[in-house]
Order: sequence, then C-alpha cells, then structure tokens
Amino acid sequence: MENNTKPDQKGEWTDVHTHLNMLDAPVDLVVEEALNAGVRQMITIGTEPEDWPEVIRFSKSFPSVKGALGVHPHSAKLYDDKVENLLKERLNEEEIISCGEIGLDYYYEYSEKEKQKEAFYRQMLLASEKKLPVEIHTRSAEEDTIAVLKEFSGSVRGLLHCFTGTWSLARAALDLGFNISFSGIITFKKADDLREVCRKVPLDRLHLETDAPYLAPVPQRGKKNRPAWVVHTAQAVADLHGVSLMELSQKTQSNYKNLFFPSV
Repeated sequence: MENNTKPDQKGEWTDVHTHLNMLDAPVDLVVEEALNAGVRQMITIGTEPEDWPEVIRFSKSFPSVKGALGVHPHSAKLYDDKVENLLKERLNEEEIISCGEIGLDYYYEYSEKEKQKEAFYRQMLLASEKKLPVEIHTRSAEEDTIAVLKEFSGSVRGLLHCFTGTWSLARAALDLGFNISFSGIITFKKADDLREVCRKVPLDRLHLETDAPYLAPVPQRGKKNRPAWVVHTAQAVADLHGVSLMELSQKTQSNYKNLFFPSV
C-alpha cells in the first residue's frame, strides 16, 4: 500500500471513528500504515447487526484497534427487542469501548423519524446502563438531537462525530458535557462555516477522525479515505487553533483517554 503521509509527522493520534470493515484494502496493511503515520489507536464502528461480528474480530485482532457497536439512524427500522438484546450482549466484549454509531439523520431519512428517535433513545439508555460513551451521528436534526442530549446529560458521555452542524448545536452539546469530533471535511474548500465552528471548540473537548472510507481530507480528497490520513485533518485543526501539532496531539490523546477510559 502506498504511503502518502509525511515521514516526519509529529505527535501521536487517535482516529476515533473509522469503518475498517468498509475499506477495500487488507486491514492488516491499513493498520500498519496508520501506525507508521503516528495513528496509535483507531475505533472501528459498527452500524448494524450484520457488521458487528467483523468489528469485534478486528478489535480483538489488533492491539491498536478498539470497537464501537450500534444501530445507525439509516438502519433504525431494524431496531427491535431482539436487536437490542443482541447489542446488549455484544457491548460486553472487552474490546468494545463505545455504543455507536447512533443518532438522527433527517437529511436522508432512510428510516422514519419516529423510528430513528426511538432507536436513538433506547441506545442512549443502553449506554447509560453499560456506562459506555456514545458516538452520535446527527444531520439536519439539531433540535431533536439537543433534546436527547439534554435528557441524558450527566448520565451518558460521548461525542458528536464527523461534526457538520452549526455553532449553536456545538455549543449546546459542549454545555451538556458532550465532545465534538472533526473529520476531513474541515479541509474542504467550501467548509468555511465549519472551520469557524472548529476554532470555537475548546481543545480539551475536541477529537479527530477520518470516517474512512468516506471524506478523505485534502490533499487526498477524491480517494477512499483511511485512518493514516487523519494526520492531514490534525494539521488543519492545529492551524485553525494556532497551536503546534505536538500540542494538538497531547490534547486530543488526553481527550481520547478521558472520554473512553475515564477510570484509568
């Protein structure tokens, strides 16, 4: 596999949201490339019951990979008692450190809004019961997302992944104790509004992700994304905040540990 990352990349990173099961390259090579780029940890995400076994397998096979399991809002129509019981069981796996990706997506509305809200709420209850952080997907659903965050503030911790919303949503989430994660979108030419939001998010509440294989950052845009390229997003965020890569590395690594391993 080609390596387009800088060999002198400074700092260590965590890609808090990637989909290793969706990549078109051998996972062992993807993980090796990420490690060579300074990406020390990756969280690979399950979005529906069908991909949970693979997420578990990857998280057990590679020390640098952890897993998250959930039912994505696109698949919320699948959520029922049987799925919930299976999810409850699978979340007990030692390598699974988060409930996600869960949330609301009214942009596509592949599942009905009411079914999305039900699945989101029930998975937040499950995360509270399991004392696991959540990774939340929200698109064109800011008001309803904030309503759920308010209900679980203090009982569930987590992050809004691949943030593309308004500062109003980001501020509400931050005020309620949730963190914000930025993807390669922050590097896109027309993402000025999002860059302005990123500048306002405190460094001690900020995470980095690829959402691979989607949203490859500049200068890799147009290609299928992979975890190693989170370093490009890191550079963009460091520039926006006027800090060195090393300082951003220290902050985001600390944020990862504090959110996902608060008792360690």
